[in-house]
Amino acid sequence: MKGIADTGFLVAFSNRRDTYFSWAFALAEKLNEPLLTCEPVLAEAAFHLRDSGLVLRLLDTGLVKLAFNMESHRPQFAAMEKRYEDRQPDLADLCLIRMSELFPKLPVITLDSDFKVYRRNRSESIPVIMPPGL
Repeated sequence: MKGIADTGFLVAFSNRRDTYFSWAFALAEKLNEPLLTCEPVLAEAAFHLRDSGLVLRLLDTGLVKLAFNMESHRPQFAAMEKRYEDRQPDLADLCLIRMSELFPKLPVITLDSDFKVYRRNRSESIPVIMPPGL
């Protein structure tokens, strides 16, 4: 399995007390290569977990891999931010929407229902993997 990791997945996987830990752990066992992600997702995960070292170990162990350079995509961020201003997307969401455009075969692994609304390339739904019931 391959995919793009959002903050909620990383937090759930890293915290045995999280409601979605079992779901995240089972999903991680199916991975055959690192999940792609971006720096804002890692920063959010470190904030929520209150443990930057733990997040850095997710990179070291190969669960996730940085695969995005924000600087070269700033014009797209501005357009997406305006398009979704009613949802107030954070920088991590904008990065993941753009990553979904760049890696169209990969689903976004998330707990964020906004990804059911966000569209890549303005009109295409973004494939997501979410826990049942979200």
